[in-house]
Amino acid sequence: MAATQPLYERIEKQLRRRLEAAADGDPFPSEARVAEEFGVSRMTARAALVRLERDGLLERVPGRGSFVRQAPAARPVGTLLSFHDQALAGGRTPRSRVLEAAVRPASPQESTALYPADTAQPASVVAISRVRYFDDLPVAIEHAAFPATLDALLTADLETGSLHQTLRRLGLHPTLGSSVLSARTADQDAPELDVDPTTPMLVETRSIVDQHGNPLEFTVSSYVAHRYALKVDFSVAAPSSSSHPTAAAPATP
Repeated sequence: MAATQPLYERIEKQLRRRLEAAADGDPFPSEARVAEEFGVSRMTARAALVRLERDGLLERVPGRGSFVRQAPAARPVGTLLSFHDQALAGGRTPRSRVLEAAVRPASPQESTALYPADTAQPASVVAISRVRYFDDLPVAIEHAAFPATLDALLTADLETGSLHQTLRRLGLHPTLGSSVLSARTADQDAPELDVDPTTPMLVETRSIVDQHGNPLEFTVSSYVAHRYALKVDFSVAAPSSSSHPTAAAPATP
């Protein structure tokens, strides 16, 4: 005889069907409401909701409630696409909250990325740090640095505009880039992103050059992993001949 399906799994299936008809950001019943609706204990309701949260379909924000989350936006890694343009392409409204916008001394990493090694004097950068949003959902913390000569960026619309569009208006076209991907937890950025400090973050460290091959931008973007994704296309390398086991030679009589 087949084992009876646990009650929390049956509740979870019903909630999943409800989520399919919901929009991203819609409020979702709390643990107490789910327990009341299905006539079960809060422990059983919690077990059903935890599985939905684990799969990225539901997000519980402390002090605010539970919200529907659709699959995270995915950007092809091999495409130079700004956060602003990606939001618009996905039917979302891009928005930013400025944390820093100033000319300041360059960090060693910024100096290496944006200035030649023989730069005579200590380098400065235009530093712009922002919380990036899709609609009202905080998705990333972005720390961008540009050569100090681009201080005109500080007068741009840093909350609803696109820095890449501003660069193009200045005659500079972001052309080529390279990224290094890593991971961390939200830690001190958690309050800005409305997540727990232990929330996984996807980190992209990116360098971009202009149409003349000159360094243009150095940016470290940390994305909330369950709200954003990077899509990677790859080819499979053919195995080298040395990777194939060699048949043993027959013994000589």
